[in-house]
This record gives sequence, structure tokens and C-alpha cells, in this order.
Amino acid sequence: MTSAEDLVTRSLDLVAERVGDPAPLVYGRLFRDYPETEPLFWRDTQGAVRGEMLARAFECLLDLDGAYAQNMIRAERVNHVDLGVPAEAFANFFRVIRDACRDVLAGDWTAETDAAWDRLLVRLDGLVSTVPA
Repeated sequence: MTSAEDLVTRSLDLVAERVGDPAPLVYGRLFRDYPETEPLFWRDTQGAVRGEMLARAFECLLDLDGAYAQNMIRAERVNHVDLGVPAEAFANFFRVIRDACRDVLAGDWTAETDAAWDRLLVRLDGLVSTVPA
């Protein structure tokens, strides 16, 4: 049986194979779902900041049991509040990533993959909710 972490990793790998850089898809969805976040990127004219942020989010997804991911998520929760990011947008960013991946993979997105992401998102919710907004 494939672990949840393996299924999530595999879905990220497949997305990268199909679209290369998923940042435009992820941030397009973020800006659609949370339009108030788009103006916060006014200086990111080339998308470098978005790309770097998404890379860090992927590192956290792939190392959720490690101290790096847990500390990074908690620290970034505080940093993002200070930057004016709505708490709901920060709390749901990993869901935005999941939804963008699901869109790319379409028919190749399985119930097993969906369940693996759901388990991971529950764990991420626990991390995010332990930091005051």
C-alpha cells in the first residue's frame, strides 16, 4: 500500500511533469478565491516571490513530520499576518495547492490521492490553528 505522503509526492511530481511550473495555476486560483491577496504581490512583477513561496510550501508538504516544516509554517503564519494576508487565505493556501493539482491531473486524480491530500490537510490545519492570527 502506498503511503499518503507518497501519494501527495506523486501528485506533485505528475503536476510538474505536465505543466512545469505550477505557480501560475496555484496563484491564479488563490487570486480567484481570495482576490484581496493579489494586490499584496504588486512588487512581484516577474513572479519570483510567488515561485519561491510555492517552493517553500512544497518543501513543507514533503517534510511535514520534520521540524523545518512545522517551524516554517508557524513562523510564516505570523509573518503573513504582519503583511496583511487574510487569516483564511493563509489557512487555506495548501487547499489551493491541492485544488490546482487536482485540476491539472483531472481524470488521473484518484480517490486514494484525494484521501491522502485530505489527511495531509487535516495535519496542516492543526499546525496553522496553533498560531494566533
